[in-house]
Amino acid sequence: MKSDMQLYLQHAWNDTAHTPEATRTMDYWIIGSSLVLITLGLIMVGSASVSVAEKYSGDPFYYLWRQLLFTAVGVVALLMTLRIPMKFWESLGLVLIISSGVLLALVFIPGLGRTVNGSARWVNLAGFTMQPSEMVKLFCIIYMAGYLVRHQQAIHDSLAGFVRPLLLMMVIVVLLLLEPDFGSIAVLMVTIIALMWLAGVPISRFALLSGLGLILLVIIALGAQYRTQRLTTFLHPWDDPFNSGFQLTQALIAFGRGEWFGVGLGASVQKLFYLPEAHTDFLFAVLAEELGLVGVVAVIGLYVILVARALHIGRSAEKRQRPFAAFIAYGIGIWIGLQAFINMGVNMGVLPTKGLTLPFMSYGGSSIVVMCVALGMLLRVDMELRLEGRRSQPLQSFTW
Repeated sequence: MKSDMQLYLQHAWNDTAHTPEATRTMDYWIIGSSLVLITLGLIMVGSASVSVAEKYSGDPFYYLWRQLLFTAVGVVALLMTLRIPMKFWESLGLVLIISSGVLLALVFIPGLGRTVNGSARWVNLAGFTMQPSEMVKLFCIIYMAGYLVRHQQAIHDSLAGFVRPLLLMMVIVVLLLLEPDFGSIAVLMVTIIALMWLAGVPISRFALLSGLGLILLVIIALGAQYRTQRLTTFLHPWDDPFNSGFQLTQALIAFGRGEWFGVGLGASVQKLFYLPEAHTDFLFAVLAEELGLVGVVAVIGLYVILVARALHIGRSAEKRQRPFAAFIAYGIGIWIGLQAFINMGVNMGVLPTKGLTLPFMSYGGSSIVVMCVALGMLLRVDMELRLEGRRSQPLQSFTW
């Protein structure tokens, strides 16, 4: 005898796989913009990594082949996620937040965790490295969306309802601080606070939280010399262009060389061992050099489209009285937009250096796979809304 959840999953799979209208229930703006970003990302990873790959592996396309593999895995994960109803994710909130803590703790286990440039952010798995913080961002959004639905009244009426999820998030933040991974902390906390504000939490409650957060940031920044140096270097990188300001000055040179239309695809000079992390965190600078201002504006426009459509889907779900789906769409849209903004800001020297990838574009298996899963969830929300609007009755629910 099948359980209610099994019957629901089977119904949802058959429904999306075999109904004629399913082929017409996709947001093609999201599909188109994300497909262009992924494709352009593959091209730029191949271009930006060619010299580094040849030096360290003997194959100039080593990183490109790996990124193609990661992208293929991400596409498969996206298609699988597209088949899973949102009710299933809503029921997994507590499991996912506990899993987040476990995943972040794995990086500190000797022999399993991997430290690069003083940061313990990776876990070795069968020859591949996984960055748990990428999954944790998505898991926390799912948990928070469920919490805001279950405790909607409490977060409005009581301070305890507002503080409880934040205390749980602080456990995640502490683990990220120990790695350390300040970029992920910034993205995660801003996204969570934005979701709470969208849920109707009074703005006055954020005043105290913002003050405490600012004090904590100052303490963290002054607690280590390299953090203070990072915060001051981005303001005056040319004061020490061959030491603390080296990476940023090389990125700025790349932007300057790009001018309007770029030096041409594959013709970047900065990727030739001048600009560190050219195919990962500073991919955007190489793109600016090779494709110029036109390429930069085009990429920004694609992210604007993607984020705007995500927020539109969230608003549509909210109007249909589907709050969990709405918060998921809002959260994914804010997360992608914020992370892209920070990465671009770091590349252009308007924000302190943070180890954040450019969504859908930078090299990294964990990033591209998790982003594809998030994209699949976003498309699933949109699909359910469209299918529900074409039927007399919504998709039935199940009890856990």
